[in-house]
Formats: sequence, C-alpha cells, structure tokens
Amino acid sequence: MAQTKNPRRVAATEARAKLVNVRISPQKLNLVAQSIRGLPVQKALNELEFSRKRIAGDVRKVLYSAVSNAENNHNLDIDNLVVAEAFVGKNLVMKRFASRARGRSSRILKPFSEITIVVREAGEAA
Repeated sequence: MAQTKNPRRVAATEARAKLVNVRISPQKLNLVAQSIRGLPVQKALNELEFSRKRIAGDVRKVLYSAVSNAENNHNLDIDNLVVAEAFVGKNLVMKRFASRARGRSSRILKPFSEITIVVREAGEAA
C-alpha cells in the first residue's frame, strides 16, 4: 500500500523555503528578516544584495529557493510574488568554555538559528 500524500503546509498561492542550522544568533538573523518582510521579491533581493550584514547572502539564497519553489512546484508567476512571511526560530546552542583568571572558567554560547521564508502571489488589485 502506498502512503497517502501529505497535505500542503501553505496555501495554493504560496510557496516556502527553509534554512536550518545557520550559525548565527536568532536576534541578528531577525534583523535581516525584518528588512525584507512584506516587500516584493525583486525589491527584497536588492535589499539583501546590498546589505552589509554577513548573513544576508544566506537569506538571499533561501529567498531564491522560495521563488524557485513557487515557479517550478506550484506554477506561480514570479513577477507578482511578495515576501509574505519571513520568520526566525531558535535551534541548538553549542556550549564552550573559556579559561579565566584564578582557575575559573566562563561559558561561551554559540547559538544556531533557522529561517523560513514564505512567498505569496499578489493579486491583480495589489
């Protein structure tokens, strides 16, 4: 017996892409995600292209992936796409120790994040 098809996680006019285990804190990644939320895709790609943040290149790749998913998997028009959602989540945290004076140590936290980008086809009225 074949497995039944999983239902779509997004609406018919939406496509999404997700990047997990990004070695940056969620707070820093959210600053970049905030800058593209609600923008048309071409404007968001330009914003990420000229951003001075290190992580902007990875976010740009995820946005390209979401656009490609919309075009190839869901037959959406890429000229009418808008970044509907861009949200960040926590992932694992590596814990390291640094030596300090007088035989002590302090904890260093190296957080990982994940980002999900959902693109939506804007209507003709928009």
